Amino acid sequence: MSGGRIGRTRVGRYEIGRTLGEGTFAKVKFARNVETGENVAIKILDKEKILRHKMIGQIKREISTMKLIKHPNVIQMHEVMASKTKIYIVLEFVTGGELFDKISSRGRLKEDEAKRYFQQLVNAVDYCHSRGVFHRDLKPENLLLDSSGVLKVSDFGLSALPQQVREDGLLYTTCGTPNYVAPEVINNKGYDGAKADLWSCGVILFVLMAGYLPFEESNLMALYKKIFKADFTCPSWFSSSAKKLITRILEPNPLTRITIPEVIENEWFKKGYKPPDFETPDTTSLDDVHAIFDESGEAVNLVVERREERPVLMNAFELISTSQGLNLSTLFEKQMGLFKRETRFASKCPANEIISKIEETAMPLGFDVKKNNYKMKLQGSKTGRKGHLSVAAEIFEVAPSLYMVELRKSKGDTLEFHKFYKNLSTGLKDIVWKSGEGSKETNDS
Repeated sequence: MSGGRIGRTRVGRYEIGRTLGEGTFAKVKFARNVETGENVAIKILDKEKILRHKMIGQIKREISTMKLIKHPNVIQMHEVMASKTKIYIVLEFVTGGELFDKISSRGRLKEDEAKRYFQQLVNAVDYCHSRGVFHRDLKPENLLLDSSGVLKVSDFGLSALPQQVREDGLLYTTCGTPNYVAPEVINNKGYDGAKADLWSCGVILFVLMAGYLPFEESNLMALYKKIFKADFTCPSWFSSSAKKLITRILEPNPLTRITIPEVIENEWFKKGYKPPDFETPDTTSLDDVHAIFDESGEAVNLVVERREERPVLMNAFELISTSQGLNLSTLFEKQMGLFKRETRFASKCPANEIISKIEETAMPLGFDVKKNNYKMKLQGSKTGRKGHLSVAAEIFEVAPSLYMVELRKSKGDTLEFHKFYKNLSTGLKDIVWKSGEGSKETNDS
């Protein structure tokens, strides 16, 4: 097989690999710059949806600003491209996983470590606010770590794409994960993006130090009531100065809530705080951003997606990057951590057989199956806690006649996803590859 390019999609100088995540408006995929060998993440937006929501001007503004933001704790945007139907935003790729995987594997963090991440988060948020960009959806999935353990906030400016700012300069969209969202956002009365972002930072700090959420209810109205009243209790192990600061951040009235400059001056925050040392480049070209759309909304220099059909071949580096750290024993295990939304297994069966078997097992569980080459969409018919559960499955070739199957929750509740996977894996046990004759699945290692 030549250089691992079989079954790859190529856009411009990037070879596109597996899906890293997906949302309503976009998908994020792993990619490699063929000229430099650099790994990147590419956010792919559906142009038709953007036109339908009359978001072109806004997207251009958001992307231009994001391209100008260069901060050590914010994911860097490299360039922007467009094809006839899609917009491709090329971003820095970080390999350390999500910050919250640390909690799911180790429980809560020590106060000093939690503070270190909180300082990096507040610094990134403050810097973006100073450039007029608000996040509006700060939550665990958006906090990534690089290989040295430095916090990187992703989706800045981009998470707000479907939203609108009204003439009075306030935002009017309830977005975000309810547990992390400020009361004024839920209230839909128009809100100050900076104050709302700070509230989410406060919830994140609480979770890092406590190992659980300050506001947690299975019933949405009960959850909202708790948030409106800021009805939470700090655990006994929080220091009194941390408790005080969290209480001032999780203040339901945005007018009396502490501000970011005040947080940075706070004694608890200041202890051990080193502002990041970085230079803002003098020039950043926005030619690629302007080139995506001319005035008519038509793209000017288009890139073309080229693809061949067979399972994507995954190289050794990518294979290792899907595992926790570089520990290969966990590679094909079910990673049932607290916030896990994906799982994978290996199989020596032919790819078509794997697809038929997944379809055969998922349908009696009440899932509608759509197939597209070596990718599948499993859509649950029952409404769960967070709407219908939707699962994406993709098959990768990792060696001749060895395949890796990745299942990812794309919509719905994570616990329901785990339950579904448990039921599904019972039906798939004949096709799951077991290392070593007669041994149990690699979970014992």
